[in-house]
Amino acid sequence: MNRRLALAGVAVAGVAAGAGVAWWRLRVQDVELPADFWSLRFERPEGGELATSSLKGRPALINFWATWCAPCLKELPLLDRFQRDQGTAGCQVIGLAVDGPTPVREFLLKRPLAFPVGLAGLNGVDLARSLGNTAGGLPFSILLDRTGKVRHRKLGALGEDELTRWSAVS
Repeated sequence: MNRRLALAGVAVAGVAAGAGVAWWRLRVQDVELPADFWSLRFERPEGGELATSSLKGRPALINFWATWCAPCLKELPLLDRFQRDQGTAGCQVIGLAVDGPTPVREFLLKRPLAFPVGLAGLNGVDLARSLGNTAGGLPFSILLDRTGKVRHRKLGALGEDELTRWSAVS
């Protein structure tokens, strides 16, 4: 009996330590925009450029996604609705596709989005990591306030409840 209690105690301690490490790694206050963030430019699938400087002075939700990522595709309609709802309040959603240009163009022809998409390619993984996505997973989203401070971030698909909370920042 004592042996089982000891093993259970070790298991609980392990889970608590893992949760603590995860919390520590995902703390928002430790994330700052890279020095060159406001000068970044991404090719747009339909032509032209998406410049991060266009986001200065307004709340922005930046979402890293890919056409091969099932949770990303499930999340896109929510982000589309968020842009339609919050865009009137000045918030701008942008999608940064960590994918090749051809699949993104083909996807957007079938499912157009109300927000601009930039082709980040594999460089998008490095940018996401610099914004706190140490795992490099997708989808990954950050919310910037009007001053450019990171207010929220999330690795994994956003839900409606989170977007409702995030809308308070915008």
